[in-house]
Amino acid sequence: MAQIFAYIRHKDGVADDSALELVNAAKQIDSGAAATAVVTGSGAELEAVCSQVAASYAQVWKVDHAALAYPNAELVRKALLKLLPATGILLVAHDTFGMDLSPGLAVKMNLPFVSDVIAMDSLDGTALKLVRQEYGGMAHTHVTCDTAAGAVINTRAGAFAPDESKAAAGQVVDKSGAVGDLAATRAFLEVVAAEAGDVDITKSDVLVSIGRGIEDQENIELAEELAQAMGAVVSCSRPIVDAKWLEKARQVGTSGQTVKPKVYMALGISGSFQHLGGIKGNPFMIAVNKNPKAPIFQVADVGIVADILEFMPELTEKIAK
Repeated sequence: MAQIFAYIRHKDGVADDSALELVNAAKQIDSGAAATAVVTGSGAELEAVCSQVAASYAQVWKVDHAALAYPNAELVRKALLKLLPATGILLVAHDTFGMDLSPGLAVKMNLPFVSDVIAMDSLDGTALKLVRQEYGGMAHTHVTCDTAAGAVINTRAGAFAPDESKAAAGQVVDKSGAVGDLAATRAFLEVVAAEAGDVDITKSDVLVSIGRGIEDQENIELAEELAQAMGAVVSCSRPIVDAKWLEKARQVGTSGQTVKPKVYMALGISGSFQHLGGIKGNPFMIAVNKNPKAPIFQVADVGIVADILEFMPELTEKIAK
């Protein structure tokens, strides 16, 4: 079995929630193997993240380089090429950064690349079966990889339960000297903050989120009534913003806001990885969709097959009683 690595994303000295999900993803590949975390960055924030990640990984490879202070996929790719063994298995979260990093890395390492993986299983220790979704979740594709040859695998946010045990007491190993000089053809300029809206959905503990299933702008009132009854805030998926029915500040997803509620109710939302990538913290998720094969049901704690236009007013009435 090839050695398993997990690339850890982080921001402001805190590891991304996907760090704990990748622990369990690695266990599905080989329950007896301990994955090695790879963390790149610079300075005190990197040190804090490495200490945090060491609680969940047996070993943490730290790469401290001034050029990696901002996560530039081009530079991270160059660093990983110098660090990873030729036949290693690398797990990366399937977000915008992962989509930038992984395909080119797989090409450079001459390894297979599989994106947006929602499940995986070892086949007799000689091969790995990966499951991903196609056509908006209407079909599942099963992909087989030779584990001895290695692979680069991007895992979907929320598809693997986070490992909360934090009992590894891992060792932090400084690999900074192994990456050498790093230079890129593109450079970080600045972070442009999203325009503030009338409501900050990132601060809400309970979100009632609507998608295409709302059908018409006038029906948003039903979601607002339900949210008020629940003490929640209304958020949405990208199609609602594209239709200009709600402001951009209410959009959840990789191209919108990243939220970390305690409860997330997804109404008429299919569950694309772009949307799920904006939901962190493993909230209790309720999904309501009239399509029983909607991908959102793969990650929901409670799934209800129903027309949201009938479901919302009925639930609002029940809560009011």
